Amino acid sequence: MQLFETYENIKADTQGCVLVIGNFDGVHRGHRALIECAKTLAARDGLLVGVLTFEPHPRALFRPDEPAFRITSSAIKARRLQEEGVDMLFSLPFDWDFASQAAEGFVQNILLNGLKPAHVIVGYDFRFGQMRKGDPGTIKAAGLPVTIIDEIGDEGGKYSSSTIRQHLCHGHIDKANDLLGWDWFIEGRVEQGDQRGRDIGYPTANFPLGDSIHPAYGVYAARVQIEGEDEWRAAAINIGIRPMFEIPEAQMEAYILDFDQDIYGKILRVQPVEFLRGEAKFDSLEELIAQMDKDCAKAREILSA
Repeated sequence: MQLFETYENIKADTQGCVLVIGNFDGVHRGHRALIECAKTLAARDGLLVGVLTFEPHPRALFRPDEPAFRITSSAIKARRLQEEGVDMLFSLPFDWDFASQAAEGFVQNILLNGLKPAHVIVGYDFRFGQMRKGDPGTIKAAGLPVTIIDEIGDEGGKYSSSTIRQHLCHGHIDKANDLLGWDWFIEGRVEQGDQRGRDIGYPTANFPLGDSIHPAYGVYAARVQIEGEDEWRAAAINIGIRPMFEIPEAQMEAYILDFDQDIYGKILRVQPVEFLRGEAKFDSLEELIAQMDKDCAKAREILSA
């Protein structure tokens, strides 16, 4: 998949694709319905499939003080789009200048003058331009063919990134995965922490959550994949602030079962499977260790089923 961070001076062999436009946070089943439509049209006419998206997510610009909300980082989003068969990803910087352009300017500059798509595909709720005044009709009025996909869910509801976020925030990983159509994960570079886990016999691989959505704080059975490996390893993870030690920034901590190697600096991919319990503050380290023994036994049971 080719990656572009501009729409200007695009080569002729890159123009004229079937173009899907959206934020694509999560690359969920609804998003993939748009991509499948694009792939069908592109195959029929011998064209490439392109996706036009924006970084950072517009919500981060308009509501910067809200809690972290991203289902997929920009890197994970790009990989998911590539796996779905997208040929070109146009990931445009989203800042106040970009956000303030009129809808007609967006169409003229980015679509007609820049990417020159043969066909545009958008979701039913697609809006763009200053004050979100642009809609699919704005694109049609400029003379571009437009297909609007009504993202219907399995039970008649709409596939929604907002609904997926709600499920994750409540620890309902299975429900989020069902709407996504893939098993959700987060990833980060393992950092050296205070090593309290090692001191009590449970060394963990840690990384901050950053701008990834914070799932319900607590302990999960999970699978993890270490950079450079293909296999997924069983783990018990804690997501949150560790009430026993009150760390200042929420993080992911993974105790990888039957594993004892130094992986500092490596990227760790973490796939929560099932929520076990919420975070708790214990009266003593002995009580914490006893509970961690139970958590790991439960995680092993779930992941071996």
